[in-house]
Amino acid sequence: MIDVVMPQMGESIVEGTLTKWTKKVGEKIERDEPLFEISTDKVDTEIPAPASGTVAEILVQEGQTVGINTVVGRIDETGGAVAASAQPAAAAPAPPPAAPAPPPAPASAATGAAALKEELPAQAEIEDRREPLEPVAPSPTQERREPEGLLSPLVRKMARENNIDLALVKGSGAGGRITKQDMEAYLSQPKAAPVAPPPAAVAPPPAAVAPPPPPPAAPAREALAPVAPSTQAKMRIEPMTTMRTKIAEHMVASKRISAHVTTVHRVDMTKIAKIRAKHKDEVSQRYGFSLTFLPFVVRAAVAALRQFPIVNASIDGNNIIYHNEINIGIAVALENGLIVPVIRNADEKSVLGLQRSIADLANRARSRQLKPDEVAGGTFSITNFGSFGSVFATPVINQPQVAILGVGTIEKVPVVIDDAIAIRSQCYLALTFDHRLIDGALADQFTGKAKSVLETWSEEIL
Repeated sequence: MIDVVMPQMGESIVEGTLTKWTKKVGEKIERDEPLFEISTDKVDTEIPAPASGTVAEILVQEGQTVGINTVVGRIDETGGAVAASAQPAAAAPAPPPAAPAPPPAPASAATGAAALKEELPAQAEIEDRREPLEPVAPSPTQERREPEGLLSPLVRKMARENNIDLALVKGSGAGGRITKQDMEAYLSQPKAAPVAPPPAAVAPPPAAVAPPPPPPAAPAREALAPVAPSTQAKMRIEPMTTMRTKIAEHMVASKRISAHVTTVHRVDMTKIAKIRAKHKDEVSQRYGFSLTFLPFVVRAAVAALRQFPIVNASIDGNNIIYHNEINIGIAVALENGLIVPVIRNADEKSVLGLQRSIADLANRARSRQLKPDEVAGGTFSITNFGSFGSVFATPVINQPQVAILGVGTIEKVPVVIDDAIAIRSQCYLALTFDHRLIDGALADQFTGKAKSVLETWSEEIL
């Protein structure tokens, strides 16, 4: 039996979510054939089978998140035990005998229905009993309701302003109608009577004041009810994908860990633009990939990293880790997220070598063909948001690195050179750095070095 484990997809990744099995128990699989798909904050990719054979066990179901190196399944190289292991899985569905369980439900439902029918008349009887109860005390109740329509505006106003319960006021007018004099007489009583029951006499008014708040509350609910359906019709709610969730966690963690500061330098890319324009057709015909501005920026960054190795470092507690290799991560935008595959030993590659690596990694990232070690081990990152038209931005550091370089769009603009206006191709380089380790002066020196390399380019392309 060969154990299939959850791979580590990056230095800072400690877990992954198994999103899909491409093979089922009992199915044959060849070595390096896609076995399952995983999603982390750095990559969403297919994992190949470590050996040929038959899928014997699936230990982690789709949608589960487990730690790296967790055994998620097993492959039987002999293929003999497959039938045995596959049949138990097929036998599992045998529990259909549980189907008889449903019958009790209808019975209980019928019983419930019968009980409900019995309750309904009981409630009706209660309602009938309540109706005659009201006339039993006609004097307070009727005097409260019937005179209401016979009250003069003045009496109603006096009742409102003084929070008077009209059922307590004895009317001396025709048919028991309450007059102004009755109200005045009632109002004069509490002043003489409060001696005996002051608390009791004062308590009712607050209780009578409480009812006013409910009326405002009622309209509020009625207003919300019709809005909710229409609002729901205009929106859609869906959970984040595993990759999006992991990216969110990683970004928040980075902002919490590192003291982010961004410095922006304007760079004259006119010389690079001319070199690219001169060679791009030949490069495309000879090598089969396009020549972009990005490999030039990578070469410039490599030169700056050599001169300022602390920007290529990382932090471990109170220790600074200086890396001997320059492994540059290139941010690649996907349809549903972002991943950062790594160009290893970037300082050993020419512009064409870098362009080949960038094109290859980007294509395989979008087709979910990246290998686990191709998104691990980065020491510095570059993100080209300029490809989407952004002038400049403030990128977030890719932990555990201490800096990331952002490249803005390259565009022709009028500039002043020797007191004359000229048209130049320019862009902005934005370096976000961890101020815990890198100070502003050093960050500017680093970016200034990269700027200088690009503006005074002398390296041959072909």
